Amino acid sequence: MMYFSKGSIDYEYAPDELQEALYGAFDKLGPRKKVLAIPPDYTRFHSFAGPLTHFTYQYYKDHLKDILPALGTHTAMTESQISHMFGEIPKEIFRVHDWRKDIVTLGEVPSSYLSQVSEGKVDFPLPAQVNKLLVEGSHDLILSIGQVVPHEVVGMANYNKNIFIGTGGPEGINKSHFLGAVYGMEQIMGRTNNPVRDVLNYAEQKFLKHFPIVYVLTVVGKNKAGKLVVKGLFIGDDLECFKKAAQLSLQVNFKILDKPLGKVVVYLDPDEYKSTWLGNKSIYRTRMAIADGGELIVLAPGLSTFGEDEKIDLLIRKYGYLTTAEILKRVKENDDLQNNLSAAAHLIHGSSEGRFKITYCPGHLSQAEIEGVNYSYAEPGIMQEKYNPATLKDGFNKMPDGEELFYISNPALGLWAHKDRFKNK
Repeated sequence: MMYFSKGSIDYEYAPDELQEALYGAFDKLGPRKKVLAIPPDYTRFHSFAGPLTHFTYQYYKDHLKDILPALGTHTAMTESQISHMFGEIPKEIFRVHDWRKDIVTLGEVPSSYLSQVSEGKVDFPLPAQVNKLLVEGSHDLILSIGQVVPHEVVGMANYNKNIFIGTGGPEGINKSHFLGAVYGMEQIMGRTNNPVRDVLNYAEQKFLKHFPIVYVLTVVGKNKAGKLVVKGLFIGDDLECFKKAAQLSLQVNFKILDKPLGKVVVYLDPDEYKSTWLGNKSIYRTRMAIADGGELIVLAPGLSTFGEDEKIDLLIRKYGYLTTAEILKRVKENDDLQNNLSAAAHLIHGSSEGRFKITYCPGHLSQAEIEGVNYSYAEPGIMQEKYNPATLKDGFNKMPDGEELFYISNPALGLWAHKDRFKNK
């Protein structure tokens, strides 16, 4: 059921209003003795999950026993990141999700179902895996907190993705990502109905119904002053909660363009983006907008690695970003990719399929490293002086020399597409 639902493209929540709405929903839930909160990690700092988690602590106090950031395959949060994102909450109640070890398998989505929803592109079973704390913690309330926004793997982020991927294990994460990559990113992004979401919904219906999970979902966008604000808040325990948030997110976060873009410049905040595993949102979110033969320039002053995980980083360096056909061939021929399908999926996602040029301007990686994974390199100081984030505005810009470009200050906040490349199914 829905416990709270309010938002529109023109709405803007004040902090005290967010707190009041959250507390009203908690009042409807009734007293709870042992609460688990699952917010996103620091890579989703702008989701407003930080303040919402802090409000949760203020409401439940000592009854909030555990906070498990939904790391997925990401590195654990530092103490400074925890303080910056969540405020003054006791550090001892924060847990670290170890996606390789702390896993319980609840059941299995059969191969016949994956074959059906993928139109025969895959035929393997997929385990429904979650962190053992959800199973063994004896919580009487599990709060899954996060932002709904267009997403490259699952169409629209959050809802049960926060559980099965954010607290998931190797096989579930690997296979879900590979399913999305093989089916085709451009057939998934911005769509609430797609094969990956179908599989997660199947797993939820079969294996999560007895868990006391309530979703707290935000929709975030910029106001007229260019400040990030919460446009919508949706709190509930069913699919309807997610659908309402996703519907608003498409209005707030999805930009349909009248013409394809010849040059796109994307800036990656150095505090948020240190790897191409995260930074390639610059590719995912713009690929449907960029013209054939166009160029994507990624200003990445914080970039120091490729993968968030050491093993995945090695695989990215070994194979590089290649077309779907090239990666599928390498998966068939190499055990290391067969055993790490999320890395294979990432290598597919990070390719332009030969349609446009990708130029990275990294703060802490060499030209040889960038070119070694099949991207073009440009010197970051020169490029950031030419395309100054302090003077560019989001959207269309005309440079002093007459060059026209499209600028994006944070690719995680949206999805951009040329109208002919986005076809609703």
